[in-house]
Amino acid sequence: MCDSVDEVTQAVLAKNDSLAAGLREELARRGVSVVNLLSSPGSGKTELLGRVLARAVERGLPVAALTADLATENDADRLARSGAPVKQLLTDGLCHLEARQLRGHVESWLPEGASLLFVENVGNLVCPAAYDLGESLRIVLMAVTEGEDKPLKYPTAFGSAQLVVLTKTDLSGPAGFDEGAFEENVRRVNPGVEVVRSCARTGAGVDTLLERVLAVRDGGPVHRPPLAPRPHTHTHSHEGTEAGLVS
Repeated sequence: MCDSVDEVTQAVLAKNDSLAAGLREELARRGVSVVNLLSSPGSGKTELLGRVLARAVERGLPVAALTADLATENDADRLARSGAPVKQLLTDGLCHLEARQLRGHVESWLPEGASLLFVENVGNLVCPAAYDLGESLRIVLMAVTEGEDKPLKYPTAFGSAQLVVLTKTDLSGPAGFDEGAFEENVRRVNPGVEVVRSCARTGAGVDTLLERVLAVRDGGPVHRPPLAPRPHTHTHSHEGTEAGLVS
């Protein structure tokens, strides 16, 4: 019997990791690569993902997307404009996706022949960072309007990223964003990870991001981040204290 919240959390994450490992093997047999997109709300990831999906459709690539939110199907409606198969996943208040949820949708919905599945996780850089979905590539996105110190505030998310995407770069000047400081902060928590600069409004970075994803799908090398998903308690009122999770 679990005697503490921490033990319960450890047990939940252990079960999730086991399911994720099985799902990863199953997807590999089917030739499907999953891209897990993590970010704060308002980072611009839905708009950027819509651009990436549209470009993939233009090229005749077999892509699909799942988008997760606590409520509404707004993001699915937006992404569907790309022409790619899209499904909304409603979490009913859960702050993150888990492997069991993704598995259910892969089994019941994933279109035949799709080799690339983008998963837009719930907008949150705390809980989703701890849950492996069986993904082939984990991407963490951040807008320039969020501040250069975001990687230090959320080291588990940025430290587990296999690719980092900087969004809304057209606002770097008005936001007074210090890109050098941001890159240094990223290196502190995840040495060697690539940072892709993007702007959904102008289309900058869309092709680069798609090429990075396709390279992983086709068996190319993947960055090995220093942090694996870590357990945490669901205390959301002090997200900035997440740094305490890093030893």
